[in-house]
Amino acid sequence: MSKKLRFGLPKGSLQEATIEKLAKAGFNIQVSSRSYIPYVDDDEMEIRLIRAQEISRYVEHGYLDCGITGHDWIIENGSKVHEVGEFLFSKVSRRPARWVLCVPENSPVKSVKDLQGKRIATEVVNLTKKYLKKHGVKAEVEFSWGATEVKAHELVDAIVEVTETGSSLKANKLRIVDELLSSTPRLISNLAAWQDSWKRKKIETLALLLKGALDAEAKVGLKMNIAEKNLQTLLTTLPALRNPTISNLSLEGWVAVETIIDEKVVRDIIPKLKTAGAEGIIEYPLNKVVY
Repeated sequence: MSKKLRFGLPKGSLQEATIEKLAKAGFNIQVSSRSYIPYVDDDEMEIRLIRAQEISRYVEHGYLDCGITGHDWIIENGSKVHEVGEFLFSKVSRRPARWVLCVPENSPVKSVKDLQGKRIATEVVNLTKKYLKKHGVKAEVEFSWGATEVKAHELVDAIVEVTETGSSLKANKLRIVDELLSSTPRLISNLAAWQDSWKRKKIETLALLLKGALDAEAKVGLKMNIAEKNLQTLLTTLPALRNPTISNLSLEGWVAVETIIDEKVVRDIIPKLKTAGAEGIIEYPLNKVVY
């Protein structure tokens, strides 16, 4: 029988982003609404669609060889796994997700100390209890099955909720008191799987291609032609053009320049390239950048 790597795909908020990034990494995944076993165009992989909250536990216990989940759920579950890599992608932005202690805007609570004897609702019960213990505060922590932001106004004294931009909290008239944890997606491996040479190589390849796909998102390629006499001035005045590839053109006295730069600087760079004498400037997207 052929060897298989069983991979945990996070169901929920990270699902679409993970599938998108893996597609750029070269792994095309198709999810069916009638099955929790998605298709992947790699005969050496098996995908299981599992909630991000549970993936670290299934990786730890060996049902999955590896998977992608948030650092927050690894901490919440206390899972003993090997962290292969951190990958900054999310459904809204490339910012980390933050678990924050919140209260209504008009609440008298100013710090965690003011929650002594109070009640807190959250999905991360263990994380919240550890946080309270660290600050010497005794409070009741209850698990929230959803609509946690609404509960802060009527059912509990405070909540611990996840946010990326904070806009949803503001919209619900909530004020952040403190931050408990900053979390990013992680590729994790079962400890025994990481000691298996075949599985480890497969996981490392997956990590390499995924990182290359993520690094490529913030960059673009640039091609241009320029007279050789103007080349040094171009490279001196535009430090963003690091280590470009330079090749001769059939037209004597002209060269082609190709480089990779941060996408955010392109709109400033292109007019300067034109002024420096560059012609035939082409900007193109990148699929992967592997260093």
